[in-house]
Amino acid sequence: MTRTGSRTTGRPTLAEVARLCGVSPITVSRALRGVATVAPDLVTRVKAAAAELGYVANPAARALASAQSQSVVVLIPSLSNQLFVETLDAIHDVLRPRGLEVLIGNYHYDPAVEENLIRSYLACQPRGLLLTGLERSDGARRMLAASGVPRVHMMELDNHDGSVCVGFSQEDAGYAAARHLLERGRRRLGFIAAQLDQRVLQRAAGFRRALSEAGLHDPDLELMVPQPSAIGLGGELFSQLLARHGDLDGIFFCNDDLAHGAIFQAQRQGIRVPQQVAMVGFNDLPASAHTVPRLTSIRTRLAAVGHHAAQALLDLLDGRRGQSASRDLGFELMVRESS
Repeated sequence: MTRTGSRTTGRPTLAEVARLCGVSPITVSRALRGVATVAPDLVTRVKAAAAELGYVANPAARALASAQSQSVVVLIPSLSNQLFVETLDAIHDVLRPRGLEVLIGNYHYDPAVEENLIRSYLACQPRGLLLTGLERSDGARRMLAASGVPRVHMMELDNHDGSVCVGFSQEDAGYAAARHLLERGRRRLGFIAAQLDQRVLQRAAGFRRALSEAGLHDPDLELMVPQPSAIGLGGELFSQLLARHGDLDGIFFCNDDLAHGAIFQAQRQGIRVPQQVAMVGFNDLPASAHTVPRLTSIRTRLAAVGHHAAQALLDLLDGRRGQSASRDLGFELMVRESS
C-alpha cells in the first residue's frame, strides 16, 4: 500500500488506518480509544493496522474536531507518595473502558503550581477534572468556575457549594486517633506532623477537639513542620519532642512514614513502645503491619476513593448528577501493638 500521509506533516492518518481495515474512521477512533462497545477482534485488527502504518493519534486534532478532548485531568500533590499511586490506578481502571485518557498533573503541594496546571489543562478542553481536596488559590477557583468543566474533589468532604466530593472526614480521623489513645489511659498526648497541607491541618483539628473535650489539650505537645513527610524526619521530630517533654506518653503522627521513623528512633534511644510512649499513624501503609512493634494506624480507602471519584465524574459526564452525590467512604482504626 502506498502511504500518502497528512499533507502537512507526512504522517499516517486515521483515514489511512480506516482504509486498511475496511472500516470507518470513527470506528478506528473508537477502537484506539478503547471504547468498550467495539468488538475485541476489530480492536485487534485496527491496532495491527495502526502499527503497520506507524500511526500515532493526534489528541489536539481530535479536540479541534469535536470542540472537546477525550481527556480527564487528575491533579495530585505528589507522585512519590504511594497513597496517590493507589488512587491513580483505580481511576485508570474506571476511565479507560470509556475511552478516556488520563492526564496527571503533580503540583508538589504548591497552590501556585496547581493554578498554572489548571490554566494549562483547561486550554486543552478536558472532559472532566479530578482534584485533590478543596483548598486552592483564588485564581484557580475562578478558572474552574468559569470553565464549566465537570469536576470531582477527592480525599475530603464538604459540598456546601454543591461540589461533588468523594473521601472521608479528615477531622473525624484525627479525633478517632486521639480518642483511642485516651481510652488506652494516655494523658500527655503529642501530635507530630509534616507537609501541613489542608488535610493534615484537618486531622490536627480533630485531634485537638478530642483532647479539649477531655480537658487535656496542650499546644506545647504539638510539633508541626512544613518539610515533606519522610521516615528520617519522623525520627528527628520524635527525638526533639521527647527531649522537650519527657513525660509524653502518646503520639499521633499525621503520616505513617513519620511514625515508622519514630519507632526506629525509639529503638535507638532505648524507649519502649508502647510501654513508655504509645504511637498511632495515619494511612496504614503496607509496612505498618510489619514494624516492630506493629503500628496502630488509621486505614483510609484510597483505591476506593479513586474508583468512586472516577465513577462520579462519569455520572456527571452522562448527565446523571443525581447519582453523583458526595460520598463518605469512611476510615478504619487498625489497632496493633504500638498502642
